[in-house]
Amino acid sequence: MGKGRPKARLVLTDEEREQLARGARAAHSTQAFAIRCRIVLACADGATNIEVATRLNVSPATVGKWRSRFAAARLSGLADDLRTGRPTSVRPEQVDRVVAATLGGTPAPARRWSRASMAAHTGLSASTVGRIWRQFDLRPHLQDGPTLAADPGFVASVVALVGLYRHPPEQVLVL
Repeated sequence: MGKGRPKARLVLTDEEREQLARGARAAHSTQAFAIRCRIVLACADGATNIEVATRLNVSPATVGKWRSRFAAARLSGLADDLRTGRPTSVRPEQVDRVVAATLGGTPAPARRWSRASMAAHTGLSASTVGRIWRQFDLRPHLQDGPTLAADPGFVASVVALVGLYRHPPEQVLVL
């Protein structure tokens, strides 16, 4: 007889077995979800937590966790829990201000923007400015001078376009 608490035998319906098998091998599944599906399938075939852990190179606690979650909530129990994470600290209007200032010209005493000069201009940190520039593929520190269109509405158009990408209208594909 095995050690530890006795585990309830997992009994799968044919549909659950098929969905688990598909999730275990599907190219669109995440690796974590595929492992969870393999864990449940192995447990349903009668393997112990330690046998499944050894076979799939995971810890017995991991096997126990996913066995229990599947037993309690079936297939929906294998999904990742929502993670709230830290809310964004940079507002969209701050991003727009950095983009507009970057595309609008250079600072008065210098020939080009640096992260430090843009940070001082916008009140954001230099690392935040760097992330925004990377996000929009802006490299003002590598340009010898302004290479923007002479159109006075160019910066406003770029800011509007950035806003469209950040907040696309519903049921519209933005390319």
